[in-house]
Amino acid sequence: MLLAEDLLLLLTDDSSGRAALDGTRLDLALAGAVVLELATAGRVVVSEPGGAVRPGRLVVRDPSPTGDGVLDEALRRIGTRRPGKPQDHLPGLAKQLRPGLLDRLVGRGILRAEQGRVLGIFPTRSWPAVDSAHERDVRRGLVEVLALGRTPTPREAALVSLLGAVDQVPRVMAGSGLDKRELRRRARAIAAGEFAGEAVRKAVAAVTAATSAAVTAATSAAVVAGS
Repeated sequence: MLLAEDLLLLLTDDSSGRAALDGTRLDLALAGAVVLELATAGRVVVSEPGGAVRPGRLVVRDPSPTGDGVLDEALRRIGTRRPGKPQDHLPGLAKQLRPGLLDRLVGRGILRAEQGRVLGIFPTRSWPAVDSAHERDVRRGLVEVLALGRTPTPREAALVSLLGAVDQVPRVMAGSGLDKRELRRRARAIAAGEFAGEAVRKAVAAVTAATSAAVTAATSAAVVAGS
């Protein structure tokens, strides 16, 4: 399972099949998850000062196929663009990402695609859970990390960082016995912690910050457009 698939499951209500975030914010978060997956695998890095590329740019280090179509397409898109800051890549990587991930989860029998209508007129789509076993395992790991203090794996730290970037840690951790402020504090500590090598931690920090900035910008644009 991809990190983006785990994130999508956590942010989709099992019963209603509806997302906890609006489409724009969710899509940017999923794109951030794909970049983080590539970063933790050492396929992309954020350039450092003194190199051939200006610092703070997302660069492909290993373009060889990963064996996963979603990751390979992201690598291709990043590699064919002029090196840019992580947040510059997210909108392009987000295009058609969520539908592809949903199709994969439906194909595995984890979600079910449902169509309906509001007021008998407006079409709707939802993806309620069919098999929540994997999501429960992911949540159990997050509880151990955030509530019980277990040292996170790099993947868990990346997931916590992404949830923090879209302020969804309290929602995902509902029922943990910790208040929202404490959960946010612990999530920030994990994101800044010693959970991986220096290059991976810097990439996680850069991509998480980029995701948060892109989501904030998208939210502000939507508010301005609606006013």
